[in-house]
Amino acid sequence: MKSYLIATGCLAVVALLAACTATRAGYESAPYATTKADGKFEIRDYPALTIASTSADSDAARDGSFMRLFRYISGQNDRSEKIAMTTPVFMGAGGEARKMSFVVPTEVAKKGAPAPNASDVKVEQLPAGRWAVFRFNGASTPANAEAALAKLREWMKAQQLTSSGNPVTAYFDPPWTPGPVRRNEVMLPLPAPAPAKP
Repeated sequence: MKSYLIATGCLAVVALLAACTATRAGYESAPYATTKADGKFEIRDYPALTIASTSADSDAARDGSFMRLFRYISGQNDRSEKIAMTTPVFMGAGGEARKMSFVVPTEVAKKGAPAPNASDVKVEQLPAGRWAVFRFNGASTPANAEAALAKLREWMKAQQLTSSGNPVTAYFDPPWTPGPVRRNEVMLPLPAPAPAKP
């Protein structure tokens, strides 16, 4: 009986992990090209992205920020258009406010994203750029993000890389995803690469 319960528990865990992975895989993700990989560290080039953003003045306000953006993609825009959710959700830091952003799907961006009905949601362009990235697991808490950022800064120092701006945290999974299988990333912008010599 004990062996049966252990086997059943293991199967349930495997099924849960598979469901979490399938959920993440079901969303379009922001495209990028990896120019260097070192374990959980990467240097990536991102193209220009169309994003829908709203500000959050504190960590406690993140749920409100998410719902403002969710209402926008659910049809509260000038075309009453439903827009597919994408990954990741970006949380920026710097200045007087934090910013949460959804990436607009490629096909929607090509034809022009609808304008938000709410004044506290903005559609804008995130310029193309190069980023240093560290992938980590765990709950999407400020403490985990800060610990991951410290690791990224340490790696960048060893690589003789200097950031050109403020950090961004990227979250790929729904809130109910268990911490050990969550995909989170912390990112720091890098100066644009020098143009190739003719």
